[in-house]
Amino acid sequence: MVKINRIYTRTGDDGTAVLVGGQRIKKDALRVSAYGEIDELNSFIGWAASLAKETSISALHQKLTLIQQELFDIGAELATPAGSEWDGMSRIELDASSQLEKWIDELTENLPELRSFVLPGGTDLHSALHIARAVCRRAERTLTSLADREPVSQPLRVYVNRLSDLLFAMTRFESDRSKIPEVLWVERKKRK
Repeated sequence: MVKINRIYTRTGDDGTAVLVGGQRIKKDALRVSAYGEIDELNSFIGWAASLAKETSISALHQKLTLIQQELFDIGAELATPAGSEWDGMSRIELDASSQLEKWIDELTENLPELRSFVLPGGTDLHSALHIARAVCRRAERTLTSLADREPVSQPLRVYVNRLSDLLFAMTRFESDRSKIPEVLWVERKKRK
């Protein structure tokens, strides 16, 4: 059971963070950046979930709130260096990525084929999902760098990759649902 009695501890005032297991590392370490970017992603997904709830899009709201739980598990996994794992530790498994793929298929099965790149815009929810997608891609790049130096589970890396695909599928679903057409990128020579 988690107990949080105080908001500030003063233990990070020296520029270090504590990992699960007690090891202290610099706050600019790649591992800290990785779980920090997952936390940032979780925040943007929370914003998108709130917008989905406000607009009564339960299909997206429910998925996004479940993803938030899984991202918290991912953050905990990233904050746990090799050798500090514990019994019952939550880990992302490949079946979680399979679930994301099912959702992508469900959300896009009736959408028109894309013939260009999509620019963010249209509705607040559409823009929030695009921001979350971009942050997800950045987190994935940081995870790739971390995995070059330290163990990072393959299911975790696959999940984050698939999540960015799902967030893009959600933007397309939102454009279709809202009846606000997607803004497509136009080649420079064809712009007016």
